[in-house]
Amino acid sequence: MPISTTSEGRKVWQHQTTRTEILQWAGWLVLVALFVFCWQVMTKDTIWAFVYDAPKQGGDLLARAFPPRLDYLPELLVPLWDTLNMATLGTLVGTIIAVPIAFLAASNTTPSRLFVRPVALFLIVASRSINSLIWALLLVSILGPGLLAGIIAIALRSIGFVGKLLYEAIEEIDEKQVEAVSATGASGLQVIDYAIVPQVLPSFLGITVFRWDINIRESAILGLVGAGGLGLKLQSSLNMLAWPQVTTIFIVILGTVVVSEWVSAKVRKAIT
Repeated sequence: MPISTTSEGRKVWQHQTTRTEILQWAGWLVLVALFVFCWQVMTKDTIWAFVYDAPKQGGDLLARAFPPRLDYLPELLVPLWDTLNMATLGTLVGTIIAVPIAFLAASNTTPSRLFVRPVALFLIVASRSINSLIWALLLVSILGPGLLAGIIAIALRSIGFVGKLLYEAIEEIDEKQVEAVSATGASGLQVIDYAIVPQVLPSFLGITVFRWDINIRESAILGLVGAGGLGLKLQSSLNMLAWPQVTTIFIVILGTVVVSEWVSAKVRKAIT
């Protein structure tokens, strides 16, 4: 802590030096200037008349959206089932592919840190860098509309999520157990089976259930690009400006997410 001396010879304790305070104020000034510049760039094409009218338009939209059309619920049962199947199958396929990739990406289990590990890490990063909605948009243009495109999109997105968390869990295992099993003359697969898998299994189950919970939320909107499920009904209702139906779909999505969150929490609690 710096000390200054007054003309009377009395020592005065300072929290910071004058130079440090000037640098801090200069930093804040640069930050404010950067914020103002970014705000101008983001709002240069904004039509402020629409912004000022937004509360009125939002209130009018809410008035037309309530009460929800509850007699529309029976038509949502099949799309809801499709959404759950899309999330479940996509999670299953993605997890099956992610497990070997995670073992190849982990520094303590990869057969080659120079060649194999970078390729596995690249696959994980590539999967995580593209949102499932973008995957679905690309796959619908290739495979056509339907659940298959949604399932593959969910799977491709899940590979990176599960693979990253799983390979990090593998790298954090207790190496003493690996050494103990290896000392018995066990093969590489036996070491994985008896020393590594038991340590990472709880984490793996938790990661998979957590990803399934996320995929239910994502699969509910993939129909907006033609991948089926509740999103398809949502897109149709939005195109017809059927706001009471939109509200009903939102209620169903909310209820589904709440239930999946509860199931996910129970399962994670049971395995920990």
